[in-house]
Amino acid sequence: MNLVTLMLQAPAAPAQNGSLLWIMLIGMFVIMYFFMIRPQNKKQKQIANFRKSLQVNQKVITAGGIHGVIKEIADDVVVLEIANNVKITIDKNSIFADASAMSQQQQQK
Repeated sequence: MNLVTLMLQAPAAPAQNGSLLWIMLIGMFVIMYFFMIRPQNKKQKQIANFRKSLQVNQKVITAGGIHGVIKEIADDVVVLEIANNVKITIDKNSIFADASAMSQQQQQK
């Protein structure tokens, strides 16, 4: 017999009712939930709460890496001042982080 034939043969095992398979599948889902899904949901809630608490004159960073100061806030758009008399209008969902908190973390290092 060649090696491929030996590898493709099913091992002789006693008949099982499939309960072990279900236990393994449920266990894998539980592990995925606690290591992937739950932390991602927590992160999304933190970002949503941050975006709801935006205020005028707050330093922020956009998802594209633009640092600026909030000058106006509307329903879904924010006007950022990125330099003297240079303002851009961006979507509120593209604001990523609080720049003042980031600068404090860098100063501590």
